[in-house]
Amino acid sequence: MRKWWVGVGVGIGMCLSLLGLLFFAMFSVASSIGSGARGAVGLAKGAVPVAYQPFLEKWGNLCEAITPALLAAQLYTESNWKPDAKSPAGALGLAQFIPETWARYGVDGSGDGRPDIWEPADAIASAATYDCALAKDVKGVGGDATNNMLAAYNAGPYRVIQSGGVPAITETQGYVKSIRDLEKSFARPVGRVAPSQQAAGAIYFAQAQLGKPYLWGGDGTKEDGGRFDCSGLTKAAYASVGIELPRVANDQWNAGAHPKRDELMPGDLVFFAHNLNDPRSIHHVGLYVGGGYMINAPHTGAVNRFDKIDTPDYIGATRVTDAGAKALPRPNGV
Repeated sequence: MRKWWVGVGVGIGMCLSLLGLLFFAMFSVASSIGSGARGAVGLAKGAVPVAYQPFLEKWGNLCEAITPALLAAQLYTESNWKPDAKSPAGALGLAQFIPETWARYGVDGSGDGRPDIWEPADAIASAATYDCALAKDVKGVGGDATNNMLAAYNAGPYRVIQSGGVPAITETQGYVKSIRDLEKSFARPVGRVAPSQQAAGAIYFAQAQLGKPYLWGGDGTKEDGGRFDCSGLTKAAYASVGIELPRVANDQWNAGAHPKRDELMPGDLVFFAHNLNDPRSIHHVGLYVGGGYMINAPHTGAVNRFDKIDTPDYIGATRVTDAGAKALPRPNGV
């Protein structure tokens, strides 16, 4: 195992020796950047399946209360981009409409002459139409118009009007916060994305795992012999600093905003996909450490190690935030 360490080479050794400087630079930049993204225009590259993007960008501007990123956050939360999704409560399709609601708000977004609850283009158009109808219902209520619309979506317009804003209902307040936080992970940032204050700790944890053998499905537990697979390693690294990520790599993709390649900072999650137009096809994740390298658990038969990120299947990166991670939908609500 130690032979791997000796043979890493000068470039990788420099990564280790420069980590301290990278952390210093990262937190220095934090003070000058401020709060990060200052609004957004359109969708971040690769944030949504490419087939849905034109419809989200069109219908996400239907009224002032919604944006393409907000609409994307809702649909992702409702169905995880599955056009054939069915819920135990009878909600159907990409936008999870109850048939009775669909009968009133269903829209022909594809242009084939009939609204189809299973057609993604129709579902996206109808979700935007329904959002805007709710926004109109609560237009006279004080406070943030988008928050009020989301609250009406969850609790009904009457409760929002009665409360004079987002009602004091735990589920409704949580829904509003989750969608607004998740919205940031779909939006194309204007300006640089704020650095992560927890990144140094996550990298410190990942460094301690270098040289351990890969284990498919490994979470680093005693039963796993302290071994990880790729998403198990990134999940554990951020859990060490109090941020709980989902278990699967493509679910970790929306845990924060997406910095550009030339804006990567230590601690960013870097992702790799079979189809660069579809984030659902993400198959691998690592933890960026600077200099074009990541710490990752690569595959069966290998050990946790440094690897270059610039490969043909690199799809992008995520700057993890606690709010972003908490906003992610979990299977069965977990």
